[in-house]
Amino acid sequence: MSNPLQPLQLLCENHYDWLCQWWRRQLGHGDEAADFAHDTFLRVLRNPEEVRTLRQPRAYLTTIARGLLNDHWRRRSLERAWLEAVAALPPELEASPEMLLGVRQALQQLDRMLGNLAPQAREVFVLSQLEGLTYVEIAARTGLSDRSVKRYMAQGFEICLALMEH
Repeated sequence: MSNPLQPLQLLCENHYDWLCQWWRRQLGHGDEAADFAHDTFLRVLRNPEEVRTLRQPRAYLTTIARGLLNDHWRRRSLERAWLEAVAALPPELEASPEMLLGVRQALQQLDRMLGNLAPQAREVFVLSQLEGLTYVEIAARTGLSDRSVKRYMAQGFEICLALMEH
């Protein structure tokens, strides 16, 4: 009887080192590359049947890794926004633990809601709202049309409005 996990095991054995290198290039350092490679293979486990029919395993792994990378940068931007919000508080408004928790929970909820957007829409919204780029700069950076940037921003704002209503 054949091992049902054998295709996944072979995928890991044959492409783990390559994937770690890919992550090192994306992150600019190697400190977290192995962790992200591990996370990539965990995502592969969600659809083990797809592994059996892969014709281009590196393209498949890259697609999954890019999604994880987008999530990583989005979380980093949200963390930076949280730290900046706390640092911008006037000295007379000493941040209570309850207030800090409330801000953090709101950002986590926003992160979950942004996770419902398509990856490009999420990237556009984060570049605008957390990185401060203009629509023109976002279009240039992402290669999207101005129209697509505006459409994606509208989707992001719809999510924010839903968040404010709850």
